[in-house]
Amino acid sequence: MTTTAHARSFDRAAPEYAAYRPSYPPALFDAVEELAGRPLSGADVADIGAGTGLATTHLHARGARVLAVEPGAAMAKQFRLGLPGVPVVRGDGNHLPLASGSIDILTYAQSWHWTDRCESVPEALRVLRRGGALALWWNDSDSAVGWTADQDARLRRLFGAEGDEPDPTARFRGLPPELSFAERQITWSRSVPLETHLANLATYSDFLVLGGEATAAFLAEEREILTEVFPHGTVEERYVVSLALAIPTTP
Repeated sequence: MTTTAHARSFDRAAPEYAAYRPSYPPALFDAVEELAGRPLSGADVADIGAGTGLATTHLHARGARVLAVEPGAAMAKQFRLGLPGVPVVRGDGNHLPLASGSIDILTYAQSWHWTDRCESVPEALRVLRRGGALALWWNDSDSAVGWTADQDARLRRLFGAEGDEPDPTARFRGLPPELSFAERQITWSRSVPLETHLANLATYSDFLVLGGEATAAFLAEEREILTEVFPHGTVEERYVVSLALAIPTTP
């Protein structure tokens, strides 16, 4: 299955993505402002691969003049339902529908890995103003938590990736080498009903391309396992946000 197929698979589950995916902690946006050396309030921000608007919501609430860019028609439609006052345009990180030198902060919330860096890096540099910032982040389940590590192992077995141990710091090793990034990791948590946790898993791209029958079978087994771990029915999820921010130098 191609990366493009995985990336576009989210259109199949846009309402579920909006309802069940975890958002982001306020500390993440504090870190973006600190590393960028400016507040989000009043900044021209473009959120690339915005999806249903999980990150855009926070950027907008911070007072940014934010524009969302999203390739998927269904995801963009869901975005408009949740954020009717925020503009969203169709496009992706490889072909930004943005004017050159028009953006103060360019954000990729869990979407940079869907881009082709040979195209997305020049595009980012093109649209950023002098002194502008490129902010990339990912939200990963914290594998230091015992039950999460066990679930990660089951997921790797299901998708034939037993050798791929979860490591949030690995995100930083794949950053564009031509840019100098400052890095932060932010731990946070949320408490959700068991069914919400399982519904969130079902929005992962690997499950969306796997198919309904196999997904349902895996989730049924997970329900039994996690009912023993969380007999009260509330799952304590812990996440690690890996943030990398660069202020490109201009010649």
